[in-house]
Amino acid sequence: MLEKTPTNDELICLIGQPLFEVWIALCEQIESKYEMERLWNHGGKKWNYEYKYRRGGKTLCALYAKENVFGFMIIFGKDERAKFEADRNDYSLTVQKIYDEATTYHDGKWVMFELSDTSLFQDMEKLLRIKRKPNRA
Repeated sequence: MLEKTPTNDELICLIGQPLFEVWIALCEQIESKYEMERLWNHGGKKWNYEYKYRRGGKTLCALYAKENVFGFMIIFGKDERAKFEADRNDYSLTVQKIYDEATTYHDGKWVMFELSDTSLFQDMEKLLRIKRKPNRA
């Protein structure tokens, strides 16, 4: 856990105003569909910050921030990978390529999207549904 949550101004300084607007739009999209615990953490070796959506000890997804870059990660377990692969043609070629190139670890396939705009949001929403059904109307 972080001692201090970054302010909006700190995030804007880090990733820039255009990416911050994409970040906020994605958070709003997630929060409109999911009631989740939200946790700020250090971003590990590669990222300054991690902003994780969790419920009942299970992570839905996480957003990451570093200088001029904004990442969105979903980790797919075995059953979730099978669901994606069954419907892969319903996703953009960009999403399919990023999925295919993602590393599979013992605990799942770690798929990281570096978002620069909202063009993949529809796909992000479908990917989140694989992880968990929305719990907000």
